[in-house]
Amino acid sequence: MVAVPDYQSFMLPLLKILGDQKEHSLKEIMEKLASEFNLSKEEQKELLPSGRQSKFVNRVGWARTYLKKAGLLKNVSRGIFIITERGLDVLKSNPPAIDVKYLEQFPEFIEFRNATKNENGDSKDKTMSVVYSTNGTPEEILESSYQTLRQELANELLERIKKCSPAFFEKLVVDLLVAMGYGGSRSDAGRAIGKSGDEGIDGIINEDKLGLDVVYIQAKRWENTVGRPVVQAFAGSLEGQRARKGVLITTSTFSQEAKDYVKVIEKKIVLIDGERLAQLMIDHDIGVSEQARYIVKRIDIDYFGDEEI
Repeated sequence: MVAVPDYQSFMLPLLKILGDQKEHSLKEIMEKLASEFNLSKEEQKELLPSGRQSKFVNRVGWARTYLKKAGLLKNVSRGIFIITERGLDVLKSNPPAIDVKYLEQFPEFIEFRNATKNENGDSKDKTMSVVYSTNGTPEEILESSYQTLRQELANELLERIKKCSPAFFEKLVVDLLVAMGYGGSRSDAGRAIGKSGDEGIDGIINEDKLGLDVVYIQAKRWENTVGRPVVQAFAGSLEGQRARKGVLITTSTFSQEAKDYVKVIEKKIVLIDGERLAQLMIDHDIGVSEQARYIVKRIDIDYFGDEEI
């Protein structure tokens, strides 16, 4: 599988496509670039971590934006581009590559880079410095930073969970299940769960608020890997409870044999290890609080109608 090139690698090939001095649509440009870089349909569909846009579309889009900010190409109508005289001069100079460093020779690009100022109007902030010093697009850098912060938070959560008391662990699991939509009210869920003698909890909880089905829960605050025998015993306990579904939660991990076992049995058992437990807590705001929120916005094409962009 060919890796999708970084956005700077698309700059020169994109400009060369426009070198015929004809008008080209962004769709046409992307098709030509995909062909030039031998990118398959699957590779073109590879998504950013957010799952909202493909890496290919995002990177080509930023390559086009930077070339436009440097005055090497321009819009003639919505989604239609043409090379400028400056762009033609660049191609005539036959550069081996075009990247951010190369574009710094153009004052319009420098102005674009310095658009973000601090409160005193001084040089651009550290975030912009990071954007222009890496091969990642702004969205990729933002998402990468978010994933790093999220993973650090998950690790810290898991360490705290392992140190908490059995009673607090019981409360944590009940809170999470209710936040995920199980168990009806919190008081109903709390009555459905009872402590066992091995620093874990087990019980039966409603799968939905109406109690149309139930799920058998077992959670173990363990350090050791949970093997197949434990999971097999849990599957056996479902028979005694007349339950068809079960969730086994641990603060540690599951062995591969345990994971393989739940794939071949008739009962539906979901295994949640410590990593996934922490991630679910983050997703459902259990044990965490919001520190900051960043909203990324785009142009609303419908608002502008037939106006040129």
